[in-house]
Amino acid sequence: PNGEALRKCILSGPYKPTTVLVQALEATDDSLAVPEHITELWEAIERLQQGESLNIQDMKTNLFWEFGKFTSHDGETIESYYTRFYKLMNEMIKNNLTVTTMQINVEFLQQLQLEWSRFVTIVKQQHKLDEVSYHKLFDILKQYQNEVNELHAERLVRNANPLALVATAEVNQDPYYQTSTSHRSHAPSSKTSIPTRSHTTTRHKGKEIAKPITPPSETTSEEDNDPEQA
Repeated sequence: PNGEALRKCILSGPYKPTTVLVQALEATDDSLAVPEHITELWEAIERLQQGESLNIQDMKTNLFWEFGKFTSHDGETIESYYTRFYKLMNEMIKNNLTVTTMQINVEFLQQLQLEWSRFVTIVKQQHKLDEVSYHKLFDILKQYQNEVNELHAERLVRNANPLALVATAEVNQDPYYQTSTSHRSHAPSSKTSIPTRSHTTTRHKGKEIAKPITPPSETTSEEDNDPEQA
């Protein structure tokens, strides 16, 4: 039977779809009721269609969010950064998301690491960001990768001991500390003018040792002549 049907299909040629018109009748009390499972089936189809629309909208929202928070990683090469950005832009194009050339270029340049700032300034001065593509910006910036690597290495060395750097910065910026240090360095020392207790005691002891001894007769005579004792 299958062979006969196949031969008939070959002889008849390709199938030509036809349109069948079915006259709709207004529902009446005598009309046949639509089975409940058919109604549920159509409702399920409608929910799926709505869900698909929601999923598409969620995907677009997520892509816009990814575009807004896109940034580079510490020590990442310009090639790696460009590859990730390129993939994100392709996803946005596939989902019919429209972003202006200016927005794309600004996002691409501003999210680079700090070491790229000088070279980003050069690019901005030489090119119009609303006309050039980010592919061209990548071709220009990748020429400075070696210099950026050196700047990154220097930054790592400076940040090797952050606590010491913070302490030094605080000392240099504190005006009270600087004033006190300057005052102490120029003020005369007060230790030389104020004798210590031990030195004073020793000096008085020396005077007591050097004091002449008065004979007893002279001492008695002086006491008798003292008007206060009389």
